[in-house]
Amino acid sequence: MQRIRLRYTKRGRLRFTSHRDFQRAFERALRRAEVPMAYSAGFTPHPKVSYANAAPTGTGSEAEYLEIALTERRDPEVLRRLLDESLPDGLDVVDAVEAHTSGFADRLTASRWELRLDGVAPEDARKAVEVFLAADSVEVQRQTKKGMRTFDTRAAVASLEVAPAGSDRPGEAPCAILRLVVRHLTPAVRPDDVLSGLRATADLAPPVPAAVTRLAQGPLDEETGTVTDPLAPDRDATPVATVPDGTA
Repeated sequence: MQRIRLRYTKRGRLRFTSHRDFQRAFERALRRAEVPMAYSAGFTPHPKVSYANAAPTGTGSEAEYLEIALTERRDPEVLRRLLDESLPDGLDVVDAVEAHTSGFADRLTASRWELRLDGVAPEDARKAVEVFLAADSVEVQRQTKKGMRTFDTRAAVASLEVAPAGSDRPGEAPCAILRLVVRHLTPAVRPDDVLSGLRATADLAPPVPAAVTRLAQGPLDEETGTVTDPLAPDRDATPVATVPDGTA
């Protein structure tokens, strides 16, 4: 009857929520909000929810996406508000649009990330970034479910820069803020892989784990290097209401 695409966040302590934990919390929220969900067929029916490219456990995110299928039509904004109220603070549903196009997952071609490197001087980070970007290839290895894999982190990085430090920096301790755009390649390159690449090429080794947040996810504009809104095609395709005389 209707498909709704949602953008949600993982903030604060909820960034440690695994994808499976979020699935359970979201299905509880669907029941609390009395959403008329469509269910799969078979002996163990489950709600038709499609998740797209979830962020790794331990990273924050402002741009996680999923799609739900309904048996009755609902106003997307009303549905968004009901679901947001039914989820814990930190897991926040911030956008909703009715699906009018196909191939949504194919639009998620890149992510924009922020990496907070406490204990690293911005000038040291800037020098490491210059060395990394000057390299033709920066290969790192990571253990995966399929064994040890090799990743060319340089090929995946569309842009990388040191951003001005925020006003929330505690005391006078050094803190470098990296902003980077990473293409979604196969195998997938994660922000921690890029940090491994910075360590390999320029010996940049933060004394504490980086605080990682996904700021955006969607189509990559290669000309500008920006990550654009993947829900825009659905918003643009929304039918325009008309009055009886046929005018908009």
